[in-house]
Amino acid sequence: MARQRVVVIGAGIVGACTALAAAQAGCEVTVVDRGQPASGTTSRGEGNVLVSDKPPGPELDLALLSRWLWDDLAAQLGAHRLELEAKGGLVVAREPAAYDALVSLASAQTAAGVQTAPLTNPRSIEPHLAAGLAGGVYYPQDAQVQPVLATAAILAEAQRLGARLRPGCLVVTAQHARAGAITGITLDTGEQLPADTVVNAAGTWGGAVGALLGAPVPVLPRRGFVLVTEPLPPRTIRHKVYSADYVANVAASTEDLQTSCVVESTQAGPVLIGASRERVGFDATLDPAIVTRLARQAVELFPMLADVQLLRAYRGFRPYCPDHLPVIGPDPRVPGVLHACGHEGAGIGLAPATGALIAAYLAGDDPAALGLDPTHFLPDRLLSAPIEEPTQ
Repeated sequence: MARQRVVVIGAGIVGACTALAAAQAGCEVTVVDRGQPASGTTSRGEGNVLVSDKPPGPELDLALLSRWLWDDLAAQLGAHRLELEAKGGLVVAREPAAYDALVSLASAQTAAGVQTAPLTNPRSIEPHLAAGLAGGVYYPQDAQVQPVLATAAILAEAQRLGARLRPGCLVVTAQHARAGAITGITLDTGEQLPADTVVNAAGTWGGAVGALLGAPVPVLPRRGFVLVTEPLPPRTIRHKVYSADYVANVAASTEDLQTSCVVESTQAGPVLIGASRERVGFDATLDPAIVTRLARQAVELFPMLADVQLLRAYRGFRPYCPDHLPVIGPDPRVPGVLHACGHEGAGIGLAPATGALIAAYLAGDDPAALGLDPTHFLPDRLLSAPIEEPTQ
């Protein structure tokens, strides 16, 4: 039998994991990206692999599966190639009421399979924290990868299994059979790629790619900034540390600017500081006021950072869906189109589980066998949602 021909549009971390899972399932895979691998949203993130920021529900189930799959990838490829660091996360609260709410959330997360450890003195594991915090919760399952390196390593493994990579190619049209099923795509080079299945893994641009394929989905950009400091000595900051309001900001639907303090070290030494969220279309303007606000919040949490040099700030766009869940699975309107986009700021953490779900659909297997309910992520739920046009 001929192998199933799969075209994955998008060579970010989600596209890479999807390509690897599809190649492992025996598919003939081609990955297409208008830029270079990991040059979009993937390169603009912090590399978070988190369970701490998700309340019980579908996304947490997906995150728990993905956390296990990240360890599996590290075993296959080598943790050093991913810069996978199981550093753990620490969520802190300034006020007693916020700490009580945080402990209540942790209790519910524990019942869902998350490892948690409430701390009345978070400085016991993070000595440079500001004094006077009401408490915190430690999450040992939280981890971090270097997203660009991880994408490169995963794509290399997919290529070793026979996948082809076509960077610098823009998809301009899609071909369909008379019955409506997709049969291939055309690149701006004029080349036609026949396909039995096309996977929309275009991240923030998933809405536009979906529309090109005849299957639009309401994916919109949310701009975010990250600050990078000079290298610090190892273990100056030992975990991913963030304030309790971060969880609420992730789940918010407002277009206004929101910031919450997130501070973490990297294996190379620099400290990453976030996080901001705002819906401004694809406006990539550097806003000094946001940089100042993030820096001030970081110093409030870690006073020693006041004497640390800020090297640079970068920004990117997170693919936002109205209900804050990614779109993963077959589109009922166009046979042969599957979506794997809309992960917002959690795409790096959720990428391996997304690839596993897509591979199950490609193989004709029951995706529920992965241990979660896949129906929460299907595009069907969004078909009645209006498709907004983001500002270019």
